[in-house]
Amino acid sequence: MSSTIRAGLSGALAMAFVGGSVAVSGVLADAPLHTAQALRYAVACALLIAWSRATGRTLRRPRGTEWLWLSGVAVSGLVVFNVALVHGSRHAEPAVLAVGVACVPVALAAIGPLLEGRSPRARVLAAAVVVSAGAVVVEGFGRADAIGLAWAVTVFACEAGFTLLAVPVLGRHGPVGVSVHATWIAAVMFAVLALRIEGVSAATTFDLGDVLAIGYLAVAVTAVAFILWYSCVQSIGSGRAGLLTGVAPMAAAAIGVPVTGVVPGPAVWAGVALIAVGLAFGLRPEGRGRLGDLFGILAVDRMRRVGPQLDLPARQQISCPCGSFGGVMHHAAARDKGEDWDVQRA
Repeated sequence: MSSTIRAGLSGALAMAFVGGSVAVSGVLADAPLHTAQALRYAVACALLIAWSRATGRTLRRPRGTEWLWLSGVAVSGLVVFNVALVHGSRHAEPAVLAVGVACVPVALAAIGPLLEGRSPRARVLAAAVVVSAGAVVVEGFGRADAIGLAWAVTVFACEAGFTLLAVPVLGRHGPVGVSVHATWIAAVMFAVLALRIEGVSAATTFDLGDVLAIGYLAVAVTAVAFILWYSCVQSIGSGRAGLLTGVAPMAAAAIGVPVTGVVPGPAVWAGVALIAVGLAFGLRPEGRGRLGDLFGILAVDRMRRVGPQLDLPARQQISCPCGSFGGVMHHAAARDKGEDWDVQRA
């Protein structure tokens, strides 16, 4: 199995956990928000630290501007995002907020490559539009007032920030390091909010259902999903990884069947089909295709047959229709090894 396929499966599984959290989060609708989130991220951070020690990974102390990037991940993707969902639901139907999340693939495809020192790819951008459109169809449309729309935009920005703000620090800290620092910062911030707004006694109001929900969110949706997601981003780039966010609404729709007993209608299936098309189009391995391979073979054969009959200056003037001979051979070698030519990074 190639590294690209493994990364894609990691990202898809992470988004499946996120999609499945919709039903679980509903259990905490009446629970103290800030206290529940503080416990969630504290437990997740403890699990991540234990995992790093068990696997021999070194957790590095942030330095300089890394504090800003990591704090940005925690503030936008964890703290403000959850607060926006709660307050936004008071002014907008859930579908409106979900549409904000559905637009994230386009933002990641356009901005992510720039943070990684590359140019956005037209094919990935087009695939992101298709995936976002499919996600919108799956989630549906809803009603909202002006405040609700503002919260929806906030949800969109925070969800995009969770990935984009992590890109500059993934290289040094890795998926585990970024996850550890983001979760402990979020746990501290939510703990401060919980003490000021809900009080110390709020932690005693949780019933068994609340505790189980917090446990699931801490383990699957945070500790496990964060590592899977950031590993995917680090491997294939944030632009292509962003396409996999389309898996979340698909997973939510699938899990909704046994939970609610309602089978999705034709519109949902149409949206799922759109997401699948976008994923297939945007995640397929890059390459010239059969025509490009044919030109490369012909060019190499031409060089072999004609080259020995010419002196060096004359041979240097023979151009290869698909680039230099060395480039053709390097591409072929990389493809044979299962590497993704266009996403290799130093």
